[in-house]
Amino acid sequence: MGNNNRNTRDTGTRQVKFRRIKKRPCSLCAANIEVLDYKEANTLRRYMTDRGKIAPRRNSGLCPKHQREVAKCIKKSRIIGLVPYIVD
Repeated sequence: MGNNNRNTRDTGTRQVKFRRIKKRPCSLCAANIEVLDYKEANTLRRYMTDRGKIAPRRNSGLCPKHQREVAKCIKKSRIIGLVPYIVD
């Protein structure tokens, strides 16, 4: 059972190969968007769930830098009233 290879799993009698899932690139990095504006409510709604929550990184597909920036912009626009806190 002591196989230290990350791409295989020892299941006792045989080894099973894992397939690496290719990560899609960040949509904001791919579009070369330098600064995200908190006043663009339609752009920010893309990164929110249908209930008005901020979508997690695994769902939105953003890199960590842009996920933090999107979260800040959504919070700012909620305070101003451009994006709702919750959707009824």
